[in-house]
Amino acid sequence: MAAPGGDIWFYHLENSTLDQVLPGLLEKTLQRGWRAIVRVREVSLLAHLDERLWTWRDDSFLPHGRAGDEQADRQPILLTQGTGNPNQADALFVVDGAEVSDATGFERCLIIFDGQDAEALARAREQWKSFKAAGAEASYWRQNEEGSWSRAA
Repeated sequence: MAAPGGDIWFYHLENSTLDQVLPGLLEKTLQRGWRAIVRVREVSLLAHLDERLWTWRDDSFLPHGRAGDEQADRQPILLTQGTGNPNQADALFVVDGAEVSDATGFERCLIIFDGQDAEALARAREQWKSFKAAGAEASYWRQNEEGSWSRAA
């Protein structure tokens, strides 16, 4: 695993679901003026997130597209199973146990994992060790019961 140029942030989901957390993080990413890639493992989650980002709030939606769509390279948020960076994203969101492989070229890589899933937790621990061994700046974020995030490591 190559050491990235940017930060690696691990988000441990304990009190919220991916559906609840991801849209807010993506909204903050866009507010920074950044583009994002959301990398998933399963095509069913790709379809689900595609719908979720259009309807996540009554008064708002998150502009996005899917890899392979016409003009995918122009999307502020791109949903994909691939490992490239066709929309020149600044932030890489890795969910559903998708492959990180190489986060080089991103300002930030956010690995979001379900803390109730033993396999996801084990995978995140291995990724943490690999990134740290490669010299990456990694941080670990936990959510309290009120839903606020704090840096735990």
